[in-house]
Amino acid sequence: MTRTRLNALLLVPAAAISLSGCGINSIPTAEENAKARWADVQNQYQRRADLIPNLVETVKGYAAQEKSTLTAVTEARAKATSIQVSANDLTDPAKVQQFEQAQGQLSQSLGRLLVSVEAYPDLKSNQNFLALQSQLEGTENRITVARGDYNNAVQSYNTQIRTFPAVIGAKVFYGSKPMTPFQATSPNAEKAPTVSFGNSAG
Repeated sequence: MTRTRLNALLLVPAAAISLSGCGINSIPTAEENAKARWADVQNQYQRRADLIPNLVETVKGYAAQEKSTLTAVTEARAKATSIQVSANDLTDPAKVQQFEQAQGQLSQSLGRLLVSVEAYPDLKSNQNFLALQSQLEGTENRITVARGDYNNAVQSYNTQIRTFPAVIGAKVFYGSKPMTPFQATSPNAEKAPTVSFGNSAG
């Protein structure tokens, strides 16, 4: 074996170690993890959107006079479901913020609807309504968890593409850009709509 060939063979492991240190594998892994967590967020928001029409119809049967509140929920749901953010849009803060604002508006209008239900004792004891209440409460909890998981994944990815030596691979091989974490867009947006129907509005 010639000396040149031996040197070339010795360089292969060194190059592999060097590339792995530059995030050649870990950067796409972290990116795909963040995208998967975003899919979880979208899935939970979609689940909430799917529950709302049933909730609106149930309330309408008992509280038709709450027409403006019901209309506001329906319109907010339509807007929220019309704004889609793909995994490729996660590096665009404006698109993510637009999505967050639409979901925040839906949370607020849904919260107002649920608080207005306090005035209708018959509705509060309706089995269909109670089942929807329970499902919505669980969904809001899952949304909170999914957003937290997404933010953790984004933090890990953003940290990786900005620190040495992975920053080299991020710039040279992938042209990586930071992803946008979820942020509350209104004063109480981080709070799930009240779904407790005791004697006082929550």
